[in-house]
This record gives sequence, structure tokens and C-alpha cells, in this order.
Amino acid sequence: MIRLVDPDPQRHADWLAAYDDFDDGAVRHGFGVYLEDPAQLRDPAHFAEVVRRQLAGAYGRELPEGYVPATCFWITDDSDIVLGALQLRHTVATPFLLNEGGHIGYGVRRSARGRGVATAALREAVRRAHGLGIDRVLLTCDLDNLASARTIERCGGVLEDERAGKRRYWIRTSP
Repeated sequence: MIRLVDPDPQRHADWLAAYDDFDDGAVRHGFGVYLEDPAQLRDPAHFAEVVRRQLAGAYGRELPEGYVPATCFWITDDSDIVLGALQLRHTVATPFLLNEGGHIGYGVRRSARGRGVATAALREAVRRAHGLGIDRVLLTCDLDNLASARTIERCGGVLEDERAGKRRYWIRTSP
């Protein structure tokens, strides 16, 4: 069973294994480390600080300028391996998020793709968005990312339009 769990600095090595299991130069959507120097993420003390800030960000604290409150999760399975990460933004109240970023970003490590991990994680994230009082969530994917488009559509995503090189989908969160 796929689960969304809170980030834990004690699981640094597990997280790094997932982080490293992407193609060179790939954006790791959902990992919430866009502003970080990848080399510094290997330092346990720096990583612990990143996790602390991510956990605070769920409450709207210590956010970088222009960022919104967001809950970061790690995607795991029954063996408790970190398979990826997911970020649930509590609002899309910035032009970037409304046009390109959306409420939810996710990334699944290369070795875990094609097994329904992203679909199960997204379904759980939609359920949790409902718990936050969000009636519908916006998801985006690159125009050429057909795997992500299929994942979003399997979870009930309805294509609204394409803009800024992205497909934009809405999913209702009510059960």
C-alpha cells in the first residue's frame, strides 16, 4: 500500500536514494528543494534544517518570499522505502501556481515508476486536500509528459486548458 508520510531527517539516506534515482538534470517535482544547492542536501545537518523548514511551511511559517503554505510528504510503500515525494500547496494564490505550478507536485523515483505509485499517492493527496477544505485542486504537467497526464486523468483530472507549456487539470476533492 502506498502511503504519504511526513519528512524525517533521520531518514536522510533513504531520501537521498530516492532523490538520486532520477535522470541527470531532471526536476524533482514534489521534493520541495528547488532553492537548495544539491551538494548541500548531502550534508545531514543541512538536510535536517531543510526538513524543519518544510514542516514549518505547512503552517505558513518560514516561507521564502512568494511561496504559499504547503505540506511536504514522502511517498513510501509497505516496505517503508522512500519512492518519491509530493508537495500539497494549500492555495494557488500566485500567478505562477495558478498558471504553471498547481496545488500538487509529485515525483516518483525512476525504479518505482510504472507500478501505480504516482496514482495512489495523488489519490491520497486529493483526499488530504479535501481535509484542508480545498474543494478542487489544480494539477499541471508538461505538455510532453504523457505519463503524468495519464496519472492525473486516472485520478479524475479534467483538462481545463494548456498554457505556458503546461496542461492544466482540475480534480474535485469531495469523495
